[in-house]
Amino acid sequence: MNTTNNNIDFKRIEQAINYIRTHFKEQPSLDDIAAAVNLSSYHFQRLFTKWAGVSPKKFLQYTTIEYAKTQLKEQKTLFDVSIDSGLSGTSRLHDLFVTIEAMTPGEYKNQGKDLTIYYSYPNTIFGTACVASTNKGICYLAFGSKATAYKELVEIFPRSNYIHQEQPIHLQAVFFLQNPKNALNPLHLHIKGTEFQLKVWDALLKIPLGNLTTYGNISNHLNNPNANRAVGTAVGSNPVSFIIPCHRVIRSSGELGGYHWGLDLKVAMIGWEASHTK
Repeated sequence: MNTTNNNIDFKRIEQAINYIRTHFKEQPSLDDIAAAVNLSSYHFQRLFTKWAGVSPKKFLQYTTIEYAKTQLKEQKTLFDVSIDSGLSGTSRLHDLFVTIEAMTPGEYKNQGKDLTIYYSYPNTIFGTACVASTNKGICYLAFGSKATAYKELVEIFPRSNYIHQEQPIHLQAVFFLQNPKNALNPLHLHIKGTEFQLKVWDALLKIPLGNLTTYGNISNHLNNPNANRAVGTAVGSNPVSFIIPCHRVIRSSGELGGYHWGLDLKVAMIGWEASHTK
């Protein structure tokens, strides 16, 4: 696998998604989008379809704001059903594949002292990631600049010991990231957060693949309807991108809102999931 070429390809796809997001009302043609990323229509069509699994035209339909609004028009989302029914079969992701183990009070207070954290930079369908783990599970997953991601990791666990070495669980996380419906082994997370943050992150895990919810819905399900802002802060501080799916949370207006790792990536994730759950 040529990592350099894959990164270049993802950057082109990211540019195309940004173009779609800012021009969706115009319903741009294949030629328009291809021209925006300086590729021939033929090459762009092949590259995009290989990456997304659907044509640019289909992806355009999935990644417009109207897609988000359509999800919210349902009287009861799968997220609502999932929580109301105690996760009875509607969220295999949460029940079977992802388990959160919070840092102990001592580990939290000591900022990761005596923890050994292994980190690596695997290539994924969403570009290069920074994945880190302890002996108990994944503690961090981020995208973007390697230097920025590592700096942020150290800020979360400033007193830990760091070893740049790929671990089997890192590859397991990448497989899960790219095949969430076909995960083969349970994935354990070992993360640091307040009690409120952990409740919010646990709620995020209950949003089914390919579906969206709002900050208000999460607040209501936490029996704290006035906590929208606090929920938004907790969502934004999620340390494990995609696996804890904070990208599935949008504003009640249907606007996509922000994303810690960039709005273009959020749009890409929403569209990729939608195209793989239809």
